[in-house]
Amino acid sequence: MAGSDPKKIVSVNKVVAATPQQIFDLLDDPTRHADIDGSGSVQAAQSDAPTRLSLGAKFGMDMKIGAPYKITNEVVEFDEGKRIAWRHFGGHVWRYILEPTDGGTLVTEQFDYNGSKSQLMLRAINAPGRNKKSMIATLDRLAKLFA
Repeated sequence: MAGSDPKKIVSVNKVVAATPQQIFDLLDDPTRHADIDGSGSVQAAQSDAPTRLSLGAKFGMDMKIGAPYKITNEVVEFDEGKRIAWRHFGGHVWRYILEPTDGGTLVTEQFDYNGSKSQLMLRAINAPGRNKKSMIATLDRLAKLFA
């Protein structure tokens, strides 16, 4: 993340009682993303989405914020069992970093809007603050899946 402004990265973390690989296996399967989404916006993976992601893979998701819409993401970071991130046309990145720790895995979720094409709009609608609340809920849902 060289050259990125840390003020444009919203980050939350939680220890989850699972191995990094167990969590990674869930994150790299877009058909499971609705199971952990704390925002309520992720509805389902589109039928042509791969069941296992890799660097450069593209996957479509059915979304809903008020009205339903579709979005295509591209995996831009991929380190098996350790890190995965994807970006859509807006340019911001959703990232998960997994670090083994006592009691399981420290999971860090990040909303990185350094590359966003609409930074002013994101701030105007308080996307960083709203996303932080949703990310906390996402990590809580993730932890419950492995409880």
